[in-house]
Amino acid sequence: MPTDSVVLLHGLGRKAASFARMRSALMAEGYQVFALDYPSTRHDLPTLTAALRPPIAEITGATAGTVHFVGHSMGGLLARSLIADARPDRLGRLVMLGPPNRGSEIADRLRHVGLYRRLLGPAALSLGTATVPVWPDPDYPVGVIAGTRSIDPVGWLMLPRPNDGRVSVARTRIPGLQGHLVLPVSHALMMNHPVVIAQTARFLATGAFAA
Repeated sequence: MPTDSVVLLHGLGRKAASFARMRSALMAEGYQVFALDYPSTRHDLPTLTAALRPPIAEITGATAGTVHFVGHSMGGLLARSLIADARPDRLGRLVMLGPPNRGSEIADRLRHVGLYRRLLGPAALSLGTATVPVWPDPDYPVGVIAGTRSIDPVGWLMLPRPNDGRVSVARTRIPGLQGHLVLPVSHALMMNHPVVIAQTARFLATGAFAA
């Protein structure tokens, strides 16, 4: 275990600091943990993938064990993109938190709103149900944690239920998942929830969520 690494990828408009609690918890489990910052609102997904490729290669080269990924929201999509683009030789497991794997209806509704485009940038335009990238079904262990609560009543009302205020539970699912867990947590804060942190650690260690 102490030789394994975990790469944490934050969501759209967030920073690596959003993973502070999870980073501390995973370090206590013995992992080497790398919370990476990237300019999520400045570039599209292919450009962000290319920008993250060198630090991922550096982490892989400095790691004797497997390299796991945890991604929140769009960070989970970037993890899938990175693995499809330049798969680490010792790839471990991926946990996706509230991922818009099949896009989000909110992105569909807001893509033509100027403020949305200016604030969240080109990557946000690819998160709609018809524009989200399609990657091969995973042949590596992937677990998804989806939420059913929201701190944003407007977002909650705009989406099919159940949802976490940003992504409906149905849109988090893709073929090939090794685990899919639904919890009463919100999209914005789920990475800080103690149950989400514990279940993430469980999946990284065993490839399964606790019942």
